[in-house]
Amino acid sequence: MPVKDDPVVIKKYANRRLYNTGTSTYVTLEDLAEMVKKGEDFKVQDAKSGDDITHPVLTQIIFELENKDGQNMLPVPFLRQLISFYGDQMQMVVPSFLEQSMIAFAKEQERFREQMKSTMAKSPMEMMNVATPIKALEEQTRRNIEMFQNAMRMFTPFPPQGGAAASPEPEEQPAPAAQSGDELKELKEQIAAMQRKIDRMG
Repeated sequence: MPVKDDPVVIKKYANRRLYNTGTSTYVTLEDLAEMVKKGEDFKVQDAKSGDDITHPVLTQIIFELENKDGQNMLPVPFLRQLISFYGDQMQMVVPSFLEQSMIAFAKEQERFREQMKSTMAKSPMEMMNVATPIKALEEQTRRNIEMFQNAMRMFTPFPPQGGAAASPEPEEQPAPAAQSGDELKELKEQIAAMQRKIDRMG
């Protein structure tokens, strides 16, 4: 018997049907999306091999949601930037950074929901003054946008200076090995700075 706190096992069969072993029922991708929204932990296994295929299934859920009318949440520039990181030297850093960014984002959202609940519990006369929650929402949105913009800038650490400025002469460029070491050091420093900023936001 599984431990109570263990994730529910969802088995995926060759016919693409998904079986929830916790409820002994067949489920759909929409059902799994609802489980995620409710905070229910689960993992998806290939029914034949037993391999953990949670990642591709969650990715498929996002793909399905993004293709629904009016539900596009991932902007095109972000998708292009994300694709460009595959195979790049920064690929190993992207998952942890995105995870920390989303954790900070979720904390801010929860704080805003609590503020809204507190406002709604007030008397009708007090609720007439809606400036506070509206300002809180505006500030929340501004900080979230700033956080993701900083993330995008952090992963483009060497922007061209001065637009279409001429490239330096070959003799002015450092040796490849030294240049690579300096770039890696600067990347690490920028990642550490961004982490500190995210921690402060959280």
